[in-house]
Amino acid sequence: MKKVTIIFTWLLMGISTAFAQDVVFVADKMKISFFSEARIENIEATSTTGSTAGINVINKDVAFKISILSFRFKNSLMEEHFNENYMDTDKYPYGILKGKILEDMDLTKEGKYNVTVEGMLNVHGVSKPRKFTGIIESKGGRLFLDSEFMLPVSDHNIDIPNDKLSNISQTIKVTIHAEFIPKK
Repeated sequence: MKKVTIIFTWLLMGISTAFAQDVVFVADKMKISFFSEARIENIEATSTTGSTAGINVINKDVAFKISILSFRFKNSLMEEHFNENYMDTDKYPYGILKGKILEDMDLTKEGKYNVTVEGMLNVHGVSKPRKFTGIIESKGGRLFLDSEFMLPVSDHNIDIPNDKLSNISQTIKVTIHAEFIPKK
């Protein structure tokens, strides 16, 4: 775990020293939600704390580190089951994305940009290559990211017991809104 934290810190902080100031943007505010339709009760949670993210606007590196324990549910028992029975947060406390924006664009110029991020997503201890799409708006010296994507639970070995399979969707809708400021 220390190795992942060191690599992530380097990715967010260390790369900025190699380039001009205001090349790396770090998340100032972030809201990550997920939703899974279920027959008895829909499963939904939101996180607004415990996560970090960064974007290097020159080399297009993108990194997210999301604390799984930071997700809050309306139902506390559901939150407990999510952390202990499905996500094993004692063993796998973070979801981590390390990727790169594929499009050639200048995010230092104001405007809205459709982006595709390709990289490795590690959830529940399983890394998988992924492509995500979203919109980044560059405005007033800040970046605003919005993305929504589907994530199959089986791809990350999230075990849903057989007696629950008919009650829980096998695909989770994830929604991200993040606001980034230049790293000083």
